[in-house]
Amino acid sequence: MQITPSILNADFADLGAEVARIPSADWIHVDVMDNHFVPNLTFGPAMVEALARTTSVPLDAHLMIENADREAPAYVEAGCASVTFHVEATRAPVRLAREIRAKGARASMALKPATPIEPYEDMLAELDMVLLMTVEPGFGGQKFLDLVLPKIRRARSLMDKHGVETWLQVDGGVSLETIERCAEAGADVFVAGSAVYSAADPDAMVNALRDKAVSAADA
Repeated sequence: MQITPSILNADFADLGAEVARIPSADWIHVDVMDNHFVPNLTFGPAMVEALARTTSVPLDAHLMIENADREAPAYVEAGCASVTFHVEATRAPVRLAREIRAKGARASMALKPATPIEPYEDMLAELDMVLLMTVEPGFGGQKFLDLVLPKIRRARSLMDKHGVETWLQVDGGVSLETIERCAEAGADVFVAGSAVYSAADPDAMVNALRDKAVSAADA
């Protein structure tokens, strides 16, 4: 069970210090938005490269951008250990996943809440992680969508069916109130932004979220 805090809710003026507040994090989730694929604008490769120099915690880039086929490799070169592209913004997802892997990063594919997992069953072995959005991508602080829980279960079932070691990540509205449902459904990597950075002690929240997920998965 891995906790991946999103810096979307952190202080952009000093991201190095913000990341230093969560030493227990397994990954740092970097939300990249281009104001086209989603109605928000955040970081580019230069900022990610600068952040990578400030921390030893691996970076997990979530690309909510158009032209992912062309742009994604730059984030591996910027220092990300995992790069997630949206299948809705990708013309050749298998080729892109292989390119990301060839450059030395983990390849991940994200699906919006309404995008089904079943059409991509045969692609699971090409991926190191699948990200199921539990809110509509674009903004932090949204309410968790319970309607995605059955899709988490179906995705886990498909992974078990094919015997792949693909991680299953959820992102959106993850908190102490919702993480147990996600873990019970089969998720094993959890992105939490507001829950972590609105806490009095962000690192304690990272550990509390992990403990909740572990307990739910073991139940």
